[in-house]
Amino acid sequence: MEDQQPTFQQAMEITAAWLQQWDNEEISDEVLADRIGEMVASRDGARGFFVVSLAGESVLMDRLPDAVVGQLRGAGAGVVDLSVRNLAMSTAMAVHHRRTGDEAQQAGSERVSSRCIELLRLLEPAEVKERLEQLLAAALDNRGEDVAFLEKWGYDAEQKQAIGDSIYAVAEG
Repeated sequence: MEDQQPTFQQAMEITAAWLQQWDNEEISDEVLADRIGEMVASRDGARGFFVVSLAGESVLMDRLPDAVVGQLRGAGAGVVDLSVRNLAMSTAMAVHHRRTGDEAQQAGSERVSSRCIELLRLLEPAEVKERLEQLLAAALDNRGEDVAFLEKWGYDAEQKQAIGDSIYAVAEG
């Protein structure tokens, strides 16, 4: 990854390999943190990292080492933005899966949502607060920059209310 940033697909594959090594205790928290810091420096790298780490079987996002939290906090607004978007999407999908009776997919979406809530509680508080307020305005008052994001995915009133509830859950932590 010296000079070129990974594609989204490459980032997913690389992250999956790293998380397996970490889960198997083949690499330390610090080595993993350094690698993650490099990965989340680009938008595609961060997207790939979060797809795998939030939805996958690795326990990384359930018990984030301090070194990893430091790297994610240091990555700034891009990581906050992706974490907030992942919170919104996983929350809305949990509602969708509940409606269709797909308990396994619902549980997976709820796990991603829960991981996003915990992650957002660890990131830079001022950035998180500002970004969550922006999403809340779109979800509950249909105003602001995130309206187009919510409309793109076709979320309905119940899903938007659930997103609002998830936002409040971050603050309650």
